[in-house]
Formats: sequence, structure tokens, C-alpha cells
Amino acid sequence: MSLASDTLAKPASLASLMAKARAQFPAIVNAEPFIFFDNAAGAQLPQNVLDEVNRHLVGHNVQRGGRYAKSVEVDRVVAEARVKVAALLNASNPHEVCFGMNATSFIRLVSLAIGQTLKPERSEIIITDLDHDADVATWLALKPMGATFKWWKMRDDGKLHVEDLIPLLSEQTRLVACTVVSHALGSLVDVTAVGKAAHAVGAEVFLDCVHFGPHAPIDVQAWDCDYLVCSGYKIFSPHMGFMWGKFEKLVALPTFREEFIPDEPPFKIEAGTFIYENVAGMSAVVDYLEDLGAGLPGGDKATTLRARLVHGLNGIRAYEQTLSEKTLTALNAVGATIYGVGDPARSIERVPTICFNLGDMDPKDVVEKAAAADIGIRDGHMYAPRLMARLGLSMDRGAVRTSLVHYNTYDEVERFAEFLRKLA
Repeated sequence: MSLASDTLAKPASLASLMAKARAQFPAIVNAEPFIFFDNAAGAQLPQNVLDEVNRHLVGHNVQRGGRYAKSVEVDRVVAEARVKVAALLNASNPHEVCFGMNATSFIRLVSLAIGQTLKPERSEIIITDLDHDADVATWLALKPMGATFKWWKMRDDGKLHVEDLIPLLSEQTRLVACTVVSHALGSLVDVTAVGKAAHAVGAEVFLDCVHFGPHAPIDVQAWDCDYLVCSGYKIFSPHMGFMWGKFEKLVALPTFREEFIPDEPPFKIEAGTFIYENVAGMSAVVDYLEDLGAGLPGGDKATTLRARLVHGLNGIRAYEQTLSEKTLTALNAVGATIYGVGDPARSIERVPTICFNLGDMDPKDVVEKAAAADIGIRDGHMYAPRLMARLGLSMDRGAVRTSLVHYNTYDEVERFAEFLRKLA
């Protein structure tokens, strides 16, 4: 589904629709007038997700795999969650969806498996200086296993350009690991083009989709990646992670498993017991996003779960583009140094996650003053030491980051703008 509706395209209409969505987040509503602009560190949960977690803990907080009703219900919940998350990702097979504790542990699982299968003639791994260190250090750790590395470097505009990737690719390339959108700068990456370029030389693609999840539709088939990881807590669920991989790729991965675990996806990927109530919560997130899509203009024409999810996330994307425009305008008005895409007219190239500094002010002072004004933002190195070095920022100071999602409002952006004006 696309956002062809004129009604949906109007910022005022979208703001009204998203205000109804905001009302479903008690942690946001109950905290008013506090402004939560630290969503890149973890988003809040809608009421239906809280209800589902509570239902699970009260009704069937038991181990799966038993023959009694409560245990059977846990099996059903997990299986249903796979189907729903598969729809969220546009996966062709629910068994390609694997649940676990967090994205970092999944990245490490895949990196170790890749390390065990490296061949001297195809041992190069391409990593970036834009990524979270979880998608850098995990690959660099393969050096003792024979891996060599090439760096796909961000340009001065804060973006990764596929034209810079292509010369790095060769028949020696084993894998390209990159983000879908920067968790620090908000810069989007053309991952469809990454997939085409990498596959043209026989390499695989690993995507860190952690920060992209709450902002727009994920489509593993259109992107034609080989592996992808997400963190549910960035997408309005409790703390958990999930991984997707092409089924045949998961079958081939060497992984640790106990002898009684089937040597097939997803079970061979899911070492140990994960947190079932949080998986139930992630399943409810899909329900929330589906309902959001159904309630937007044109939602009645979306006849499948996937179509309603895409419609809802496209609505979020359109609304957040205006949030980006307004936030960038406010920062430019006070002369802030914006890292990455800073032109409001180019907000389509980013999500509303913005790193900036204000003159010579220490980032922690900016954030502390914001806290005193009842605004929650973050400062620091954003877990990206190579990005900080690329930007000429020290690890002990870093930058200020403000990160918005669809339950944030234009009024909150204006209050943030007023705070900036007073600070300047």
C-alpha cells in the first residue's frame, strides 16, 4: 500500500491521527508535560502491549513444550508471534524469524558462524564508520579467524553512498554489514542498492535494522538482504530481539545448540530460553501497527495483515518527515551544528533522529538544561567510536541527540525550539 491519499498527505491531518495513537501510550500521556525525545534509546509501549505481557505472566508464565494447557498456550503464542513478525518483515516463511535477547547477541551469533566458514579466497568483510559499534566490533573480532576488512566510509554529508561501496566489492568479499538508518545521525541507507551490488560479486548482506523498525516499513524481500536484526524495544515492545535470515542461509549456518534441539531454523538459532512474555508483547506491537494502518485514510482498502502494516508505517513515515523538518528548522534557527542531513527540505533522506552541538557548549550541559526544562534528550558518543572520530568529536563529549517517533507532537517540537532559543 502507498500513501496516495491526499488526506493522509496533509501534515495537519496526520497530526490529528497520530494524536489518537499517542493516547494509547500511558507512559507518554501520564508523564506530560515531560517531553520524551530519547526514543532512539528505546521507545515506550502502547496499552495493548502492556496488557498482553500482563496476560501472559498472569495466565501462562510457564515453560513451553509441555502437554498441559498453559504450556501449550505458550507454544501457540510464540508460533503466532513468528507469523506476525514475518508479516512485519515481509518474510516468506515464519521459520525465518528467530527470537532472542537482543540484536547484538544475534550479530555475534552470525559473525561467529561466518568466521567458522571463511575461506582464504573469500575472506573480506566490508563494514562502515557510520554504524553502531555492535555492527562493527562483532565483525572485527573475526580477524584471528582469518577475516580481512574494508571500510565503507561515510561522506561529509553524513551518508553512505553506494557509489563508494562498489569499488570495495570483489570476488574476495564474503559479506557487507551495514545499517539501514543511522542510530545517531538519522541518515537512511539505500539498502536495496547495497544488496544488488553485493550479490553481483557473490557476497552476502547483513543489515542492522534496529533503528529503522519504528520509522517505516521493513521489506526483506524487496531489499534482498541475507540476514537482518531488530530490537523489539525500539519498536514499542519490551526488551527483546529478533533476527531474520533467508531460510537456506540459516540452514547452512553453523551454530551452537544442545543435542536435543532440532538442527533447523529457527530452533538452531535460539540458544537457551528467551523471554516469552516479551515475545508476546512484540506480537501485540504488530497488532497495534495493524490497527493504526486500518484506521488511517485508505486503510479499508488494505485487505491483508501485511498491507495494513505497510499502510500504517507509511503513515508514520509521512508524519515523521514533518517532525524532522520542524526539528531541523528549530536547530538551524539557533545556529546548531547538525551532523548529517541538516536541510529541512531534504528530510526525506532521514528519520527524526538528529545529532547536534551548540557552539562551544558541552553536550552534557545542554542535556542537563533540557532535563531541567522537562525535556528528555541524550548526549555522548552514541556507541559509535568510529563515527565520533569521523565527525571530529571526542568520545568523552560526543554530541547531543534528539530522537522522535510518531507519538511525539508538533507542540513538543515547538517547546523544544523555545528551549533552544532561550539556551542560545
